[in-house]
Amino acid sequence: MNKNIKDLIEYPKEGIFSKEIIKNDKLDMTLFCLAAGSEISEHTSTKQGVIYVLEGDGIFNLEGKDIKMLPGVVIHMKENAVHALKAEKNTSFILILIK
Repeated sequence: MNKNIKDLIEYPKEGIFSKEIIKNDKLDMTLFCLAAGSEISEHTSTKQGVIYVLEGDGIFNLEGKDIKMLPGVVIHMKENAVHALKAEKNTSFILILIK
C-alpha cells in the first residue's frame, strides 16, 4: 500500500483530526492534524513511539521538557513517558507506535 501522506492532511476548523495510515501486529501509524490553538493534555502510552512533524509550529512537552514542533523534527518517546502538546499554528504529524 502506497500513500502520499501530504495528500491526506486536512485541518479541522478547531480540534483534532486523525487518520489511521497503517495498523498491524508490529506498529500503528496515524496522521494527526491539529487546528491552531488545539491541545492534547498530558497522558502516557504503554508503547514506544516516534513522532515526525510534517507541517506547522507547536510545542511538544516530553517528561517536562518542551520540544519545538517544526517540520522535519523527529521525537522519540519511551513507553509510559508523560507527554502533551499544543499547536500554535495548524500542525500535522505522524505518530508511529511500536508494539
